[in-house]
Amino acid sequence: MHYRDNERHLTGRMGWLRAAVLGANDGIVSTSSLVLGVAAAHAGTQSILVAGTAGLVAGAMSMAAGEYVSVHSQADSESAELERERKELETDVDGEHKELAAIYVGRGLDPSLARQVAEQLMKHDALGAHMRDELGITDTLKARPLQAAGASALSFALGAVLPLLVVALFPAGILLWSVFLTSLVFLAVLGGLAARTGGSPVRVGVMRITFWGALAMALTTGVGMLFGVAG
Repeated sequence: MHYRDNERHLTGRMGWLRAAVLGANDGIVSTSSLVLGVAAAHAGTQSILVAGTAGLVAGAMSMAAGEYVSVHSQADSESAELERERKELETDVDGEHKELAAIYVGRGLDPSLARQVAEQLMKHDALGAHMRDELGITDTLKARPLQAAGASALSFALGAVLPLLVVALFPAGILLWSVFLTSLVFLAVLGGLAARTGGSPVRVGVMRITFWGALAMALTTGVGMLFGVAG
């Protein structure tokens, strides 16, 4: 019983965990990449901070808007499916009963038992039974646009603040390496925490997130250097 409680708990984290990890990862990678690109073009510390702060605000709003629109589209689809199912239950109860029983037969129940289960569940909550077993919509995984948007915006901002703090605290002479290395550390910690929270292998999570972060930062640094030479 303890194992199943823990399993549901991990599954329940997936909605906000996905948005939070995506937001923090984008905040660190995009802001550190922006900072490195501007710094590599020989900009001053003040200009780097202004560019990074603008990137933080724009990125947080973009993440929030994108996540809200995306998840709201999912929520709209779920609502439309539920409304369709509600009408079918009003007009064809027998057909819906047979449909639900067929689902349970497909999952391995004896036909007579499947009919009994379908009957009992529909007496208790017909729409809920079809929502869960026919449509695959559960309260745990149900789309929550505002929650997803808020988690994305906040986590992006928190992730973006980290490389900006490095810019403010470290000397200009070692700024490029300082931002690059500390951002990799931030990403490794984020990947490890996300993997651990989600019940995934920590090593895989760390390697995946740091590889793509390092690649993005290296590419934008190269672009900045090219513009700096051209200037």
